Amino acid sequence: MPDAREIEDVCRPAAGAAAGHAASRSRPLNVAILGSTGSIGGSTLDVAAASDGRIRPWLLAACRSTSRLAAQAQQVQPAWVVVTDEQAAADPALKHLPAGTRLAVGQDALCELVQATEVDRVVSAIVGAAGLASTWAALEVGKTVALANKETLVMAGPLVMQLAARQGAAILPVDSEHSAIMQALRSGSAREVRRLLLTASGGPFRTKPAEMLATVTPAQALAHPTWSMGPKITIDSATMMNKALELIEARWLFDIPAEQIDVVVHPQSIVHSMVEFVDGSVVAQLSPPDMKLPIQLALDHPQRYDGPARRLDWATAFQLDFEPPDVDRFPALLLGREAASRGGTAGAVLNAANEVAVQSFLDGQIPFTSIAALTKSMLDTHPFDAEPSLDDILRLDAWARREATAWIQNQLAS
Repeated sequence: MPDAREIEDVCRPAAGAAAGHAASRSRPLNVAILGSTGSIGGSTLDVAAASDGRIRPWLLAACRSTSRLAAQAQQVQPAWVVVTDEQAAADPALKHLPAGTRLAVGQDALCELVQATEVDRVVSAIVGAAGLASTWAALEVGKTVALANKETLVMAGPLVMQLAARQGAAILPVDSEHSAIMQALRSGSAREVRRLLLTASGGPFRTKPAEMLATVTPAQALAHPTWSMGPKITIDSATMMNKALELIEARWLFDIPAEQIDVVVHPQSIVHSMVEFVDGSVVAQLSPPDMKLPIQLALDHPQRYDGPARRLDWATAFQLDFEPPDVDRFPALLLGREAASRGGTAGAVLNAANEVAVQSFLDGQIPFTSIAALTKSMLDTHPFDAEPSLDDILRLDAWARREATAWIQNQLAS
């Protein structure tokens, strides 16, 4: 492992035009918000609105939520809005953008615009594998990326980190868990780190008997006890697949073996993750469950400012509970550890199969427990490649989606 200061350097913008900070600028920090209509995108706009002009939404991008995108554009008046779905771009709402706001259409247009010299930081918040291409494009030209799209590192972690290092780009984690680890790692050197501890809320079924999980409904799975998120991420939390994906992400982001990353269930979602050092000291980051805090840290890094995130109320009594995860109830955790240990194409296949499975569960085609079963089947049977190219990863992503769809059709036919 590299020295902790080197780990911190991975998450620190390099000197140069794209990495400068608003405090030393004559203009605001221009931010491209990819996935602006989702929960992370909306919170990013809240952070920008409360920044006293430090942060300017320069580009807003969405796939199909065009009405909300148009409303956001009216509010913040960006230089560009991008709609990646060409059919959705025909929405009449987009004909009434503010003066000075231009419309671009398609994934290629988005990849070109994130490379614009005017863009200082890119918030990568597109959900799923769809976020990889635009994140890759930003890193290719040395941009600083505030990464909420964990699938980028799950699918292509080694290639992405190598690209960032080669181009002098920086990746700043937006996931609350990885943001917490980034902060805690500043307390010691990497050779002093014993393990990283990712906290998990446990989702809505933490105490539900395992034999009852097969009958849970999408509405029940979408009722998260502490976080407000989009449907895909909420279902991932219910299966604990989100923690499996975060384990893989942490493995590549912090360059630490999977065997030194553990998961602990923490229902209150106040301790966002921890670093345990070799002397037994554990350093944690605490705050209420509010994504505006890690978003603001990724945009203002390495400095801190007052902001809109909620604060802990130290005048009110509260408790913090921790327990080991039940891998029998939540087998997705074992799949994530396997994919993190194997590397290669395992992460891409795991992610693709899970995306198909989650959507099929939401559509009422498969039961909740089949999400992990389907994903395991794809992980076990795919043609594993230990050192894939990006093209290989995309090819296996497509393979896993086809095979997962066939698996579901076979289940429906039986």
